[in-house]
Amino acid sequence: MAKPKRKLTAAQKREKAQFMTIFINGKQKRVRRPVLIDGLHSDEFYLRNADSIALHQDGLWECIAEAEPGDIAFTDANDADCFGHSG
Repeated sequence: MAKPKRKLTAAQKREKAQFMTIFINGKQKRVRRPVLIDGLHSDEFYLRNADSIALHQDGLWECIAEAEPGDIAFTDANDADCFGHSG
């Protein structure tokens, strides 16, 4: 008869929530989970909610050029370009 699984302790639950397992070259690696705000990555959340003044203060002028006055500065085409990410 199989041994029943035991419940995780509070410390184990916190650790599991903080890290995720990925595979690199066929081996498991534990990496920190990305920071999410309302289910979005922090960079994407910032671009969706920042106005042109905030983008200018942070030096993200290429994101300002894509936005029209009064619109949200986020577009799918420039989200990675504004923060220098490739994807």
